[in-house]
Amino acid sequence: MKNYLLIIIAFFAFAKAYAQGPPITADKPIMLGGGSFTIKTLTEFRNTERLNAVYLPVMLHYLPTSNSLVALHLPYISYDIEGGASGNDLADIKLLGKYQFYRKDATGKTFRMVAKTLQTLPTGEELDLMELSTGKYAGYYGLVSGYETLKYGISTEIGYNWQPDGTLDEFRTKLGFGLPLLKPQYPNKQLNLYFEYTSTLLTERDWYQLLYAQGVQYAGKNITLDLAVQMPLIQNLPTSRELNYSVFLGTRYSF
Repeated sequence: MKNYLLIIIAFFAFAKAYAQGPPITADKPIMLGGGSFTIKTLTEFRNTERLNAVYLPVMLHYLPTSNSLVALHLPYISYDIEGGASGNDLADIKLLGKYQFYRKDATGKTFRMVAKTLQTLPTGEELDLMELSTGKYAGYYGLVSGYETLKYGISTEIGYNWQPDGTLDEFRTKLGFGLPLLKPQYPNKQLNLYFEYTSTLLTERDWYQLLYAQGVQYAGKNITLDLAVQMPLIQNLPTSRELNYSVFLGTRYSF
């Protein structure tokens, strides 16, 4: 099993998805112009053997320059734990920073690389919900890359999430492919398919998940609408913590 995980991790380190519009469950290295804002949300309906949860973040992204980004994520969560608590609360607030340090453009294609950090503040309940509500501080540090052409997009992410006062230290890799279904046109109108993989290894708990998300996106001018369904491919963790599925609904508006 360990050899198999190493093969997956090595593969993900060199490939992840990116297409003509922003990925849905993944991240992107391509940025808009300096001085621009994006307001977005990506609601997740998560069903596991342990609980049902609805996670609704309101995210404000600002680009001080064309190669830097800062963001504030204010999330709300509704949860119902089987045989346990239920409620509606503020989840963990997140601060995002990104810096694009490499860019190479050619006719009809581009390759870019971004350094990324995501600081999770312990404002949520201690629900032990990875990426949603842990009630503990965590710092994520990663590298995002993307290669995009007029016909397809590929992007990767590799990083580590450090939780000093908990046991959710995580080695994370992502791989995604984007396929535009419409020809490039002006004004911008896109219909994109996304094929996105997430590999998660909790180093202290020795838990592992490989997830696959199938998504579709409509992008027109300065607004996008997203829909994706995420399912587990491999799960090596307690049965009570296994994911059944997640459904993502999102929108973003840039100005």
